[in-house]
Amino acid sequence: MPVFSYTEASMTLIDNWKAVAIRAWSMRLVVLSAILSGAEVALPLFSDAVHRGTFAALAIVVSLGAAVSRLVAQPKLHQ
Repeated sequence: MPVFSYTEASMTLIDNWKAVAIRAWSMRLVVLSAILSGAEVALPLFSDAVHRGTFAALAIVVSLGAAVSRLVAQPKLHQ
């Protein structure tokens, strides 16, 4: 018997998903992390001014910040 069945799991958006998407620091940091990851791929194609791995390291730091911010109370989300 499987431990996890895909038929039992369903994903539903929370009621205030739009407010969370706009105001939550975790969402903002995830978007910033994605931008930094894209910069890591794109910038070496145009310039060697930035050391390889710089944006990847920044993306890791920002991603960790997003994980921490997800656990921190953000009162403006509930206003």
